[in-house]
Amino acid sequence: MMCKPSKPRYHMETALPAEVTEGASGTYAEFLQILSVLQWLMSVLLMAPACLLLVLWLLCSPLWPLLVLYTIWLIYDWNTPERGGRKSMWMNQWSVWKHFRDYFPITLHKTADLDPNQNYIFGYHPHGILSVGAFCNFGTDSTGFSRLFLKLKPCVTTLAGNFKMPIFRDYILAAGMCSVTHSSIDYLLSHNGPGNVVVIVVGGASEALNCTKQQHVLTLKRRKGFVKKALVNGSSLVPVYSFGENEVLQQCNFEVGSWKKKLQELFQQWMGFAPCIFFGQGVFSSTSRGIMPFRRAINTVVGKPISVPRIENPSEQQVDAYHSLYVTALQELFNKYKQCFGLQQSDTLILV
Repeated sequence: MMCKPSKPRYHMETALPAEVTEGASGTYAEFLQILSVLQWLMSVLLMAPACLLLVLWLLCSPLWPLLVLYTIWLIYDWNTPERGGRKSMWMNQWSVWKHFRDYFPITLHKTADLDPNQNYIFGYHPHGILSVGAFCNFGTDSTGFSRLFLKLKPCVTTLAGNFKMPIFRDYILAAGMCSVTHSSIDYLLSHNGPGNVVVIVVGGASEALNCTKQQHVLTLKRRKGFVKKALVNGSSLVPVYSFGENEVLQQCNFEVGSWKKKLQELFQQWMGFAPCIFFGQGVFSSTSRGIMPFRRAINTVVGKPISVPRIENPSEQQVDAYHSLYVTALQELFNKYKQCFGLQQSDTLILV
């Protein structure tokens, strides 16, 4: 898919031809797409509690020695999420992710070449409800990241708490995820050689609460930690915007000041993430409500890199200066391509 707005400074590339990115057709293909999304939803929403129940069952069963062995392994492997992770290339290339991609469909767009001899921090926006585009584009190779960005290795970062859940942690490690802690980011950008891409969903839990259809509210004004990490490690900053991320799921918005809203905010303070109550369409019906995401196209545009010098102890003014450059680049990226992907010229980013 090629988007050519007036007076383009650079063109966009996709790794897959139009007939592929438009998604498969036919009843059987659609059935596979539904199954692929269902299994992903179950892994995101139910796998962690299911793993906890499995651990409790093993503890009370004759198979408890397996739990002892796993505990020994867990202690040995505890720091892996902060030491580059343990990505499974086999899992990364499962054919199920292609069906997942085609359900929406999801397309990755390149606007500039990235030097594989450098490291990068991708700032991903917006968070949406479940960051569908971040996972599909950078947690799998179904949209052709390896073909668009040769010799670059993406790593999606997530909350450190996700790696404290037994068994579930091994699943997301295999999916190529790492902790979003300071030490984890530093390790990825300084110990694995060049060509590393650390993907950070900058808005996080706070932004998920602002996910509203046809609105573009980003939690970014005070989010400067990723900029400081780029300066400390001398890694280029790359703005990434996913058009359509906010459209695939809708949340039930509670009135400000209501007990439901207060409970939601309190949970976020305690647990570090927002418990969004969301809905989509039915499993086999687009006219009924259900847990399935709406079939809305997600177009993820990777912007032009912002060169960042290596400064061991950057000052607050230096961090602010590069944060300002990043915000400007993100706004330009959004404004340049918004009409290509169905938005109006009047649509703007709202930063909070």
